[in-house]
Amino acid sequence: MDLQLSGRVAVVTGASKGIGLAVTRTLLAEGVRVVAASRKSTPELEALGGDSLVHVPVDLMDPEAPGQVVARAVAEWGGLDILVNNAGGPPPGVALPRMSFLTPGDEDWRVMFEFNLFSAVRALRAAIPAMLGRGGGSIVNVSSGSARQPAPMNVDYNAAKAALNNLTKALSEEFAPQGVRVNTVSPGPVRTAWWTEEGGAADIIAAQAGTDRDTVMDSVAPEMMRLSTGRLVEPQEVADVVALLVSPLSASTTGADFAVDGGFLKEI
Repeated sequence: MDLQLSGRVAVVTGASKGIGLAVTRTLLAEGVRVVAASRKSTPELEALGGDSLVHVPVDLMDPEAPGQVVARAVAEWGGLDILVNNAGGPPPGVALPRMSFLTPGDEDWRVMFEFNLFSAVRALRAAIPAMLGRGGGSIVNVSSGSARQPAPMNVDYNAAKAALNNLTKALSEEFAPQGVRVNTVSPGPVRTAWWTEEGGAADIIAAQAGTDRDTVMDSVAPEMMRLSTGRLVEPQEVADVVALLVSPLSASTTGADFAVDGGFLKEI
């Protein structure tokens, strides 16, 4: 299917691995010129290199960084059509899950909101005027099924993502009449570094369950999170939905939330 994206300009945050890497790869394959933002590059991102990819090494918790990334896209290719606010999850140096509301303190909450909400707010603030100057654009904020499924585990992360969902709805209402569509994609547990890296979620849960990380990802986590599919989500499955949402084929879709979660969210 031709997504009619050839020649468009995108910014993807958290682009060096996981969902962001899959989104970057997918958009490049559709002919999009991509500015990929992350703290550092990876061999997988570098393997995508070419004239249509620019990597900007930034720490998105720096208040100036999101605007710098958008400015690079405008300087490089004359404007911006697509923003994928994908950066999120555990802030640098933080290991999740946390199992209780009483675990994170004030600084934990601040850092969580800086990474998962305020970095997106700043990118949006920079991107929307650039899109309006082009006559419109499309934004996808990568949220989480946990934004709509309250639980004691990772309560600070869940709250930040719930705020992102609310913000998405508000922006859609304001800017859709001017041609800027804003949607969220809400993954469930995705087989990314959050789970797979040493000291990550799989190791934390494995230590509590008395098993190993592979067993956690293959069976313990899907059972614990009641995933209807019985497995973690793959990054490409999220990227495919993101690509469709930023495409003109989704021209009447705005203010919507798309669950790509293996059946994690049970409510209507």
